[in-house]
Amino acid sequence: MNFVTPWVLLFLPLALVPLLLDRQHSKSYSWMQLIPRDGLSDLLGLLLKILAAMALMFIILGIAGPATPSQPIERTGIGAQLVLIIDRSASMDDPFSGAIASGRAGESKAAAAERLITRFVNERKNDMFGMVTFSNSAMHVLPLTESKEAILAAIRAAGGSALFQTNIGSGLTTGLAQFDKTPDSGSRAIILLSDGGGRIGAATQEKIRDWLDRMHVTLYWIVLRQPGSISIFDETYKTPDDRPPPPAIELNDYFKTLRSGYQPYEAEDPQSLAAAIQDINRKEKKPIKYIEQIPGKDYAPWCYAIAAFLIALLLAVKFIEVRTWH
Repeated sequence: MNFVTPWVLLFLPLALVPLLLDRQHSKSYSWMQLIPRDGLSDLLGLLLKILAAMALMFIILGIAGPATPSQPIERTGIGAQLVLIIDRSASMDDPFSGAIASGRAGESKAAAAERLITRFVNERKNDMFGMVTFSNSAMHVLPLTESKEAILAAIRAAGGSALFQTNIGSGLTTGLAQFDKTPDSGSRAIILLSDGGGRIGAATQEKIRDWLDRMHVTLYWIVLRQPGSISIFDETYKTPDDRPPPPAIELNDYFKTLRSGYQPYEAEDPQSLAAAIQDINRKEKKPIKYIEQIPGKDYAPWCYAIAAFLIALLLAVKFIEVRTWH
């Protein structure tokens, strides 16, 4: 048995006060030596004191909040451990490339990402979510948690202006570190959402490759295309000999070498972004094991109910008692 506020139990000795007090409502008479003692009345008086003491005791116990401990139960459900790694560089506040090409002022990439990821989270049932944002460096927003309210609040709070930099390497390593602190449930994935690529050093590449493979993490990369940028799926593109490939092409080529699993997507408007997220939603529905905390039983209402019954009994006796003589 646990107590929510155990320090309240220090007041339990106060429950003895009714046993120590004499009855103050008796009538006095000059001499009563010839009248024998009424043992039944004395017994009833003692019982009433005990009832009052018990009423005080149950009130104090109720305030202390007695409850049984919560019980962790392992269950099997459909879902995954998902870490959202979201680009918050300043370019995320621009419209999609498709909107600019068509001459329409559409929804910004950041706003569409927030709206669609919120819907994605709401559709999931048994997942654990974590979140990292990045621009020039990574920001650890939320560790892996089962609380849907927490991840939705983190998504809403992830907005705001940032710098014109895209440090994807820092975002990936920070996101992968979350899996190192959480037992593997059976299905793990990272959803990387950015509007461009970034160059990652050789040491960081090897670190990311090792962590993805060792932690059994699948990588999904959703590229929100910049206006005029080259598609990572353009097989006809050839890099000039005197220049390095564009960061997005180079990053996609590196991701293709990962052994742990990789799936890229491109989005030019909110509709194609929604389609990419829905595809991930379909793929990441695998049997997983998760721990559900079953709350303990709260006995405070029972304590208050017993105290109320005892007080009602005392009040009933009060109305039918006959004042004693001494």
